[in-house]
Amino acid sequence: MASLCLNSFSPPSPSQPRRLFEPSFPSSSSSSSLTRNNYTLKPIVVRGNPPTFVSAPGRRIVAVGDLHGDLKQTRLALEMAGVLGSDTQDLWTGGQTVLIQLGDILDRGEDEIAILSLLRSLDVQARAKGGAVFQVNGNHETMNVEGDFRYVDSGAFDECLDFMEYLEDYRDHFEEAFLNWIQVSERWKDQRKSQNFWGPMNLVKKQKGVIARSILYRPGGRLACELAQHAVVLKVNDWVFCHGGLLPHHVAYGIERMNREVSQWMKGLGESGNSPFPFIATRGYDSVVWNRLYSRDFGDLDDFEIQQINSILEDTLEAVGAKAMVVGHTPQTAGVNCKYNCSIWRVDVGMSSGVLNSRPEVLEIRDDKVRVIRSKRDRFSELQVVNYL
Repeated sequence: MASLCLNSFSPPSPSQPRRLFEPSFPSSSSSSSLTRNNYTLKPIVVRGNPPTFVSAPGRRIVAVGDLHGDLKQTRLALEMAGVLGSDTQDLWTGGQTVLIQLGDILDRGEDEIAILSLLRSLDVQARAKGGAVFQVNGNHETMNVEGDFRYVDSGAFDECLDFMEYLEDYRDHFEEAFLNWIQVSERWKDQRKSQNFWGPMNLVKKQKGVIARSILYRPGGRLACELAQHAVVLKVNDWVFCHGGLLPHHVAYGIERMNREVSQWMKGLGESGNSPFPFIATRGYDSVVWNRLYSRDFGDLDDFEIQQINSILEDTLEAVGAKAMVVGHTPQTAGVNCKYNCSIWRVDVGMSSGVLNSRPEVLEIRDDKVRVIRSKRDRFSELQVVNYL
């Protein structure tokens, strides 16, 4: 596995990259790369564990913001992005597209595990087509692994209890069970809601839901280990993706180092069985998952503050070798937008019914052009187009 820290700002050596997967080809094809519009696409190459640096030559990239447990809105956003069919069969329709979800799948909604399962299922399907699905963890993922359940929807506790009972039928086949959960979660939810628990029985059931969630998300738990497979900072080609925002001291610390430390903590690994808490990535107002510096409203800033923030952003992008950054975390009431000469894109629109219940929007990056997709019917909306040349 690659071991690269960007505090030296040196590129990985050619021997470090690995092909995460090979695309599938027709039996008649003898080529080792995909063909699109009469030119070939090289395989996607990933460095780091969890994935930190991704080379995805020629791919269309789609970024989706915070989902917060709302499966209906999640499906709508993915359909708009052109990566999910609208026939309720949850099939990948994105071909060689790379989908990136910016974190905060957990809290404020009741279908969190179903969304995690859906994204994993789509990733498996996408790999077979030469595409991929990546996730970055947000502050609500790290909060739940810490045991902070302040923002958990009551239905999400119920989903955890349902999922634990469902796992009993699979015993040692968690991977299969997790992939299949998206297919059966609605049935379990409907069955649960048809059983009206009142009084003491309801209280006991809620307590069991809290216990189930603690077991699933504690460091080393089944779903904590699932989250541990995802980064807090992901660089795809010359774009960097994270939930809150990357700062120069994060880059100096080493983004692969941060990803690895968060992953080990979520897995419950460490020198004495408990990995030290990855403070720089997950705690504090300027940590990667909590930072809101780049998402502040210009109306709240004076010219000097804007210049300072722009300078910090420029230094960060130069250090990490990226042309722009994409973040979630802070709902944008005006929709997906860019600031600081479009060096930062803010893609959290508060689409979950537990937040703003706003219209889903997604960001598309194709070659040197960026578009905001704001309508299912007009997938390539010209409302906001930026060329990076």
